[in-house]
Amino acid sequence: MPGFHQFSGINPNMKKEAGIAFYDFDGTITQRDTMLELARFKVGSAGYYLKLATLVPHFVLFKSKLISNTRFKEQFLQVFFGGMPLAELQELANRFCATRLDAMIRPKALANIQQQLADNISVVVVTASSSYWVEPWCRKYGLGLLATQLEVQNGVLTGKLVGNNCHGAEKVARIKAAFDLSNYAQVYCYGDTPGDRPMLALASSAHYRPFE
Repeated sequence: MPGFHQFSGINPNMKKEAGIAFYDFDGTITQRDTMLELARFKVGSAGYYLKLATLVPHFVLFKSKLISNTRFKEQFLQVFFGGMPLAELQELANRFCATRLDAMIRPKALANIQQQLADNISVVVVTASSSYWVEPWCRKYGLGLLATQLEVQNGVLTGKLVGNNCHGAEKVARIKAAFDLSNYAQVYCYGDTPGDRPMLALASSAHYRPFE
């Protein structure tokens, strides 16, 4: 199943009486968007705002619905990460996770996740962010991960995505491709934006902005 990262013995086809929980990451588990924060971490605040200014025309097109969410994201990735060797991104992401990410995590979200794990509920993060900077955190807590995939050619990031951005209806498609939800007595979903509503509609127990 492409894009599914398994860290905790989660078997997508194994019946779990207690259920399974799907969490959006940015804004739901975290207080801020981690892609933006990783970009700032990479170039510093001054460089971040200078580069961000070059994206204003693309942002206007996106808000006017003249370009897609995926296309705008690729523009952002090309400006901040295009041409970067994958090994450098991995090293940057590991440092970001080790030094910055924990401070962005909502305590109530982490407590809820840990309680569900204790109750034998499988927990999967479903995020539009890349696995490169979310995977270390998920691995730390033994969570599954469905994430946006970045294109790499000859060991270098192109700034483009592989497949669709894991956002909106794509989250539902990724979940259904990886899991047979009929195997679970309860399906819990957590999100914080309208883009999470398709995923929330899958749930027997849906939670919108529960940790704010």
